[in-house]
Amino acid sequence: QVQLVESGGGLVQAGGSLRLSCAASGRTFSTYAAGWFRQAPGKGREFVATISRVGSTTYYADSVKGRFTISRDNAKNTVYLQMNSLKPEETAVYYCAARFSGSSTREEDYNYWGQGTQVTVSS
Repeated sequence: QVQLVESGGGLVQAGGSLRLSCAASGRTFSTYAAGWFRQAPGKGREFVATISRVGSTTYYADSVKGRFTISRDNAKNTVYLQMNSLKPEETAVYYCAARFSGSSTREEDYNYWGQGTQVTVSS
């Protein structure tokens, strides 16, 4: 019922910034909570950030708190992840996810996933 497409990944130097976008289609986007996860080479998928349906509540992994900001613009059917002060160990494929419910930090709670976008942080 919901299709998600990430964009904005690429190569960035350590300490730099990137802004990821997740474009949604197929259903009224304001009905869905959204989240960002990432998967580094040889690692499992890791929670990064989540946002409630109207953007009133956000929650972050401790490792990114203070550096990353999740936001949404329901009029544009888009969720964003602003990433500042990036570190080489944060090189990963970043995935956008959504669910018809409240926000969650758990991968298994999300029903819809994008294809991922590669973020590479060089040292």
